[in-house]
Amino acid sequence: MKPTIGITMGDVCGVGPEITARALVDPNVLSIARLCVIGDAEALARARDIVGAGFEIAPFRPGEPIPETSDGAVTCADPGLDVGTLPFGRVDGRAGAAAYHFIAAAVDMAKAGQIDAIVTAPLNKEALHAGGFIFPGHTEILAELTGTQNYSMMLATPKMKVIHLTTHVGLIEAIRRIDPERTYQVIRLAHDTLERAGQKRPRIAVCGINPHAGENGLFGEGEEEEKLAPGIARARQEGIDASGPFPADTLFYRASRGDFDVVVACYHDQGHAPVKAMFFDEGVNVTVGLNGGIIRTSVDHGTAFDIAGQGIARADSLVAAIRYAVELAPERTVG
Repeated sequence: MKPTIGITMGDVCGVGPEITARALVDPNVLSIARLCVIGDAEALARARDIVGAGFEIAPFRPGEPIPETSDGAVTCADPGLDVGTLPFGRVDGRAGAAAYHFIAAAVDMAKAGQIDAIVTAPLNKEALHAGGFIFPGHTEILAELTGTQNYSMMLATPKMKVIHLTTHVGLIEAIRRIDPERTYQVIRLAHDTLERAGQKRPRIAVCGINPHAGENGLFGEGEEEEKLAPGIARARQEGIDASGPFPADTLFYRASRGDFDVVVACYHDQGHAPVKAMFFDEGVNVTVGLNGGIIRTSVDHGTAFDIAGQGIARADSLVAAIRYAVELAPERTVG
């Protein structure tokens, strides 16, 4: 049986519905997964017509069983928020609130065993806040909805994976939040996630916080020795292949050529910038450590308001996210 993947369409004013519609007819996706959209059925129909896809839509309410459909029909869990005709390319609190409710419905479906993984199309943080939901992004929403305290964001590409000690906070606050316990916990999350995906004893490398990883105290105030080294040592004592801290300016190159399986980045841009520079269309955002074993992957791009509704948005990253969700949940299938 193919795993059932739930796709949340994100902000309906952005490209989320369009890339979802494209993915729904991608033969490479259909060969490995059953798909269920969580979003507005009217927005999905509008996107279908924009991109020229030819599927029928079978809407149902979240909480109901996923309906059986004929070949080519797409199921859509629609909360009934009526946002399918909002204008493209604008920040709208109604779209932001709807994006939150799509995620909440997907989490409920995952908890109920209706779907095996969640794949998220992009939301807009300004619209999310305008809709009354004050979160930095998907990762933090999912953590709250699942009651998860210890989690992280991983970026996965064909040649490199990066996991973060901190994400959506300012640089000064990010450094303040890093401590040996957080370093150890993220190394552990990376190790466990890759092992569950079938990779034996993954090689994990940790970035330094300062230039040249502090260069033995020349740069910074000893953050590498205080905040990173004890967590790395603890992981190694438990048999995890962790090393570092290494200078970040060369570590990503080393990882991309195969020296390491995953890099631990200390803050958002340290990890995101090299991944997006090298693998923009291939990057997948993975939330690791969610309670209940819930699997979530996502595109690694935003809502692209500037091209929304034009039918030119590419679905490469969403397709990659679906494929990676299938890899992480190969055995968790439903009927």
